[in-house]
Amino acid sequence: MMHFDLNFNTDIPKYQQLVNVINDALANNSLGSGDPLPSVNTMCKDYSLSRDTVFKAYSILKDNGVIESVPNKGYFVANDTRKVLLVLDTFKAYKEVLYHAFVNNLPKNVIVDVQFHHYNINNFKTILQNSKGKYYKYVVMNFNNKEVASILSDFDKDKLLLIDWNIQAEDTHNYVFQDFGEAFQKALEPAVLAFKKYKRLVFVYPSFTSHPPETVKFFKTFCESNKLNYKVITDVKDFDVKKGEAYISVSDRILGSFLEQCRSNDLEPGTDVGFLSYNETPMKPFIYKGISVVSTDFKAMGATAAAFVNEDKNIQTYIPTKLILRESL
Repeated sequence: MMHFDLNFNTDIPKYQQLVNVINDALANNSLGSGDPLPSVNTMCKDYSLSRDTVFKAYSILKDNGVIESVPNKGYFVANDTRKVLLVLDTFKAYKEVLYHAFVNNLPKNVIVDVQFHHYNINNFKTILQNSKGKYYKYVVMNFNNKEVASILSDFDKDKLLLIDWNIQAEDTHNYVFQDFGEAFQKALEPAVLAFKKYKRLVFVYPSFTSHPPETVKFFKTFCESNKLNYKVITDVKDFDVKKGEAYISVSDRILGSFLEQCRSNDLEPGTDVGFLSYNETPMKPFIYKGISVVSTDFKAMGATAAAFVNEDKNIQTYIPTKLILRESL
């Protein structure tokens, strides 16, 4: 019989704890398709829960397709429900595109738990260590920290998928990456004529960013091979929009500052100054006549990650990086 440890010293509501423990039991095969769940009365008696609490938990599980009710018989596990852990760095607009593509390409019997590490190794370690053995598969956005590889080594590589950045990854890992180096440089090539409208091309790479540094290296190579006058700025205090310059930035904060300075100084994007933003988002086609972007396809990344969950086969692939030219350049 399933055992439920109710924690009275947590902010997690009791009904959510019940939902979690049933999902965990499915993930570690303590419960399987067709297995009965304790009756509402049994749950109330054995765990000192109110009927409302148990009904709410069972209703959530039923709405999610995890369990089903049979009149006069009770509640049963509806099908072979599987839980997947998705670990992202942060939840920015383009990560939302990835998330929805991932979830929308999974069958209804797959439940996705999302956690965020925020580039904090302690968060990352806690999330992964607490989740070990509780999920069918793990989809993890890793980052540049020497402890990451050791933490990931504890997981079955057939159940682990690394996404986004090829850092702290081994050749035997499953992965869906974007290339922040050579692919970025090649994606810029169709914009050479647009860049040459301006006196100088400035890469704004703020010191606070977690964007992979190889992008700066390949930016310099691109400019030198195309004989473009360029500069790299790491201190945002030095970001002063000037007529005749075009800017590339990996930060949407810088995009906001660019547009604000253009308005204050009566500069027209795409004519007086230019801007190329990293990472496509749903709003960039509509911001100030359209913001040019260089970006991987996050929808394709999410869909490909979902294929790893749906199919029992290894996957190692890179999602292409593309340039979309709009009025801002």
